[in-house]
Amino acid sequence: MNAESVGEWLGAVGVPAEIVSIGAEADNRWCLVRDDAPDDEGRYGWEVFWREQGNRYDWARFTNEQVACHYLFGRLTWAQVVRGVVGTLPTPA
Repeated sequence: MNAESVGEWLGAVGVPAEIVSIGAEADNRWCLVRDDAPDDEGRYGWEVFWREQGNRYDWARFTNEQVACHYLFGRLTWAQVVRGVVGTLPTPA
């Protein structure tokens, strides 16, 4: 999973596209953005956060794109579980 595919994965579990912004900050959305410049070792950092009224909430930073994407996916999928939209499969009798 990467920044190009995470939106499709989120859509597959019912996360509305209008609450996620990949690659840019946007108010009232969960954002996944890459740092503008790499660190001393040439790696880019990735940030995940909720943005509201220009402020960042529940901010997390990662040095790996895949880890950042899995974090966002897990966080929003869990929200779907809590809402009852996604759940466990029935156990066969």
